Amino acid sequence: MIHRPLNFWKLSSMVNVKGYISSNFTKSFLTIFLPFFIIISLVFLVRISALTSKIQIDIQELLLLYSYSIPEIIFYTLPLSFVAALANVLINLSQANELIALYALGLKSKKILRSLLLLGLLFSLLLATISLLAMPLSKQFYKAFKEEKRSEAKLNIVPGELGQKFGNYYMYVKDKTDDTFHDIVIYNRTNKADEQFFSSQTGQINRNANVTSLLLHKGYAYTYTDTKLQQAEYETVEVFDNSPKRGFQFKSVVSYWSDVPKDIKLMRRMIFFIFISLIPLLSVYLVASFTMINPRYQSNRSFLVIFITTLFFYMIASSLEKWGTPLVLVIAVVIVAILGQWLFKKRVSKYF
Repeated sequence: MIHRPLNFWKLSSMVNVKGYISSNFTKSFLTIFLPFFIIISLVFLVRISALTSKIQIDIQELLLLYSYSIPEIIFYTLPLSFVAALANVLINLSQANELIALYALGLKSKKILRSLLLLGLLFSLLLATISLLAMPLSKQFYKAFKEEKRSEAKLNIVPGELGQKFGNYYMYVKDKTDDTFHDIVIYNRTNKADEQFFSSQTGQINRNANVTSLLLHKGYAYTYTDTKLQQAEYETVEVFDNSPKRGFQFKSVVSYWSDVPKDIKLMRRMIFFIFISLIPLLSVYLVASFTMINPRYQSNRSFLVIFITTLFFYMIASSLEKWGTPLVLVIAVVIVAILGQWLFKKRVSKYF
């Protein structure tokens, strides 16, 4: 008969416990995360669909815009899903007396919690990567796409409609075949005293680099003031879109965050992202303090724990976004970390 030392059995049990807890956490997390992800995805799809009232997009472009929103969706669903999964796993293990059995084997509550602390750290790193790297890029792609479609919409001249604009010119088109307009009338008021009319048989829109123009063929131009009227006949004339272009300048991640020292709003946004990213790691001890229970003497209050914990974290995050500074962020993180460990020691590790 082979006699194994007690430390060997503890080590073996610890390895199995880590795998067992991680497996249960994964199942619980996916069960919670996927419905949240789908629900919030629908909200984002509705918001994207509302853009169709301003710009024309097809199903492929809608899905492209949705793909730009995925980092933001994950960022806002993952912390809540982690807290809920953590509470559910620990309360289920407690109610099944599995945690009590592990305590009886000599495993301390802190050691049991180590695998969840590691998961919390990994989730926090993932959230930090999404918020500080992926989201600035995806938001810029989203804005650039909207600017491009809005520019196209300005040049989408519909035959038979009044009040359409090409740059600073009002334009009416009777008919259109392929890319050619027929029977065109253009009105422009340069100032209070001078007004211009152009009438043309045909015309096309030209796009060269960042310059857009309307090339008119065979028509008349009229310029009149209070005292005189001038008429000119032309074979071709080119009208340029001289309206101010907002454009969109794409920034790298480093360039995007380099404005933090001089942009207080961006700095507080960054502080908000950092704190939300730390929620999985900060929540482990706090949630465990109320979900690692003895079911014989304590009641299951997992839903209340999830609600209060998430409300607590998001109230702090919201306050940091409004009034936060780097120093206040550090103080908030330290206080929450100390509070979680103090509650865990007082309610759990003191007894188990």
